[in-house]
Amino acid sequence: MRSLLALAAASVVLCCAGVAVAQPVGQFPFALTREGQMLGAVEGEVASFRGLAYAMPPVGALRWRAPQATPESSEMRTAYDYGAPCLQPLTPGASEDCLTLNVFRPFGVDGPLPVMVFIHGGNFVTGIVNDPLFDGARLAQAGLIVVTVNYRLGAFGWLMHPALPERGSGNYGLMDQIAALHWVHDNIAAFGGDPNNVTLFGNGAGATSIALLMLCAQARDLFQKAILQSVPGRARLHSSQEAEAVGRQFVAALGHETDLRAATPARLLAAEKNLLEKSLHSFGPAVDGSLVTENIAAGFAAGHQSRIPLIIGSNDDETRFDGELEIKEAFASAGDGIDELRKLYPGAARPSDFAASFYTDKVFSEPVRLLTRLHAASGAPTFRYRFSYVPEARRGNPDEGHGRELQFIFGVEGVPGAGMFSRGDREVANRMRAYWINFAKSGDPNGAELPHWDLATGRDRLLLITNDRIASGDDPWSERLDRVAGESKK
Repeated sequence: MRSLLALAAASVVLCCAGVAVAQPVGQFPFALTREGQMLGAVEGEVASFRGLAYAMPPVGALRWRAPQATPESSEMRTAYDYGAPCLQPLTPGASEDCLTLNVFRPFGVDGPLPVMVFIHGGNFVTGIVNDPLFDGARLAQAGLIVVTVNYRLGAFGWLMHPALPERGSGNYGLMDQIAALHWVHDNIAAFGGDPNNVTLFGNGAGATSIALLMLCAQARDLFQKAILQSVPGRARLHSSQEAEAVGRQFVAALGHETDLRAATPARLLAAEKNLLEKSLHSFGPAVDGSLVTENIAAGFAAGHQSRIPLIIGSNDDETRFDGELEIKEAFASAGDGIDELRKLYPGAARPSDFAASFYTDKVFSEPVRLLTRLHAASGAPTFRYRFSYVPEARRGNPDEGHGRELQFIFGVEGVPGAGMFSRGDREVANRMRAYWINFAKSGDPNGAELPHWDLATGRDRLLLITNDRIASGDDPWSERLDRVAGESKK
């Protein structure tokens, strides 16, 4: 009944309203943007606006082009349903027409409110913010605006080829993220948000994207804080030559005479699948000399990143290994030093456990420490964490830890990908979410009734979130991460 009354009241108001003017958004679940008058839905104390287009559909002549602004409009549109996922393998309902975002805000609360923008992971090939795991309602209840963004993936988002415009470009997914941030800057006030208090957060590929945006001149003033969760900070990006080589393989798989913009999505996905079977890292950001000018670690070492407040961290069991080939690849750089390395992991009973722990340190834990040190040295407030908490119901048979913290931050239970929490799990989730919320509001995660989170200065201070406690301390893994750092430089 509340939603119906709000709908009727909003309809009356909209008859007299202009376009692109911020309204007292606490009264009705609507917002006036340059693209039209958006009517949202209300559940409990949160209003949601789903499937909002932040750019023109990248189809036909706009396939493999920079995102184009949507036309201005005065029409009223409902924003009840999520947009389609971006094209990716094995995802029902996926579409090229996918450049949409979702907005969650507390209903009945006036702004300006802090804004959190979530960039999803998925190795730049998969991922969807329409996943119930990424429902922004719990965060919004705390007095925030939460925005979740879809962006082009796989070959559709990262193809680089001389036949494409803008010097073969690539990095369309990153262009999409920048376009979404421009949309937020231009429109979020209409939802009660503060365009000058925007925090980006994401894990995996999402965290990599945010780190690149911190280094990108085109995104410099579009956000004021960042949270990097499980960022592989030493990962080397493709050079433009390497990316173009992948692009030529992709076109060859289609047939050299194929009109790239006339090919069906099914054919393009089949060619993408062919390359991904050979290398899971075929598609992703590349150093193009424009949006991306350097690798993340090099850019942070040179002090080129935005000197903004930063939370950065990783999980202590980011992966699981099952096969001998995976184990062998994990230790490829160790050479004759593998026996010495093993002494640093006394708790790893099986070779697969040892390999997984070493891989986690090499790809995530040590690079996160490196970026922490570099960013803290720039003078920007920097807070590091390591998340090793396992929900009580899963402790007998824990799954891979990559992304496990997301359920705690979004506070979602009982949906696919998220089990039910115990009372203890909820206490940890409430504290984690409070840290993120406080940081989005002020740039400092600390608050009343929370264990104090020290700045990451001095002796590699970090917040440890374990099954037993949450507390700041010196990094107990310093010695082994020093050794891993030496392996990473080989």
